[in-house]
Amino acid sequence: MTTLEARTRCGWATTPLGIAYHDQEWGRPVHDDRVLFEFILLEGAQAGLSWETILRKRDAYREAFAQFDPASVARFTPARVERLMTNEGIVRNRLKIESAIDNARAFLAVQKECGSFDAYVWRFVGGAPRVNRPKTLRDIQPTTAESDALSRDLKKRGFRFVGSTICYAFMQAVGMVDDHTRDCFRAYS
Repeated sequence: MTTLEARTRCGWATTPLGIAYHDQEWGRPVHDDRVLFEFILLEGAQAGLSWETILRKRDAYREAFAQFDPASVARFTPARVERLMTNEGIVRNRLKIESAIDNARAFLAVQKECGSFDAYVWRFVGGAPRVNRPKTLRDIQPTTAESDALSRDLKKRGFRFVGSTICYAFMQAVGMVDDHTRDCFRAYS
């Protein structure tokens, strides 16, 4: 058994793809607007599906959605939506595809108003990660007051597929919340 395999991780990280994502990304603070847009888009696409499914499709999303450039995605046309509906590499759900375009436009509006999406979104946790140390995955709540507030505000700004559960998953993904379980090697690294 290699050192990598011998590490104790959060219980959801069980596949090679999930392990790599857990070890290298999940819960690490992100302040790059393009990466924040990527996770807004991917978390919305994940609604009703497993995160593993989205991870497997991530490269196809990167290609289909202009390397997650919100300015480019905001200019997608109905014809582009139709082409995306035939792309087997992504989730071919019209509402999710159209919401990605609407979210790109709303994302740009937030950047214009706040200077960056980073400045906007991190204020929901006071500018620093909320560190939790749940004993088990069952101890993690699917929503919090902060994810409720973020969801409400995003919806007011025209974002779609941003319910509180999706917002909390986004907050975990980009390190606004650190929910690594107590026994996870990443909990104290």
